[in-house]
Amino acid sequence: MRYRLSPTGRVILGMIAIGRRSGYEIKQLVDKSTRYFWAASYGQIYPELRRLEEQGLIKGRPEPSGARARTVYELTHDGEEALREWLASDADLLYELRDEGMLKLFFSDIAPETQIEHIRAMRATYERKRAQLCSLKSKAGEMRSGPGLSLEIGLGLTGWMIDWCETTERRLAAVTTDETKSEV
Repeated sequence: MRYRLSPTGRVILGMIAIGRRSGYEIKQLVDKSTRYFWAASYGQIYPELRRLEEQGLIKGRPEPSGARARTVYELTHDGEEALREWLASDADLLYELRDEGMLKLFFSDIAPETQIEHIRAMRATYERKRAQLCSLKSKAGEMRSGPGLSLEIGLGLTGWMIDWCETTERRLAAVTTDETKSEV
């Protein structure tokens, strides 16, 4: 690959490809779309905007909004090329899942009495996430095909997690009940 983009750089180039944006607007769009599977913080976005501009992949133009300084970015020809190169690459896809509920569950043998509560909390979190995704689904007709396909994956994975939590909670509750009966 000719261009070396960071994961945050890929998100930024993609968001700017959809339309000219400021750093603030990129963050807002990430929070409404890709954050369900690929988040980006202001602390990642602004330094990366500077790096991408230094590499000539984007060009910023001051467009003050009232008293606030504001820079709006657009892709350069090289930026479009870098984004297309990344989209066409066959490199291994980075997969990273950050789920604090799963992390707590991983360490729950330290306090086994917390396992069912962790699973219930995970289920509640995934039920809220599913509700958010379902509210986006009502707008699916307005979406491009890529975001719509990503939404389908999100709904499927979230539904599976809810089902897993419900099944596992019942299984652990049955084991706890059996252990209590055998102690009597």
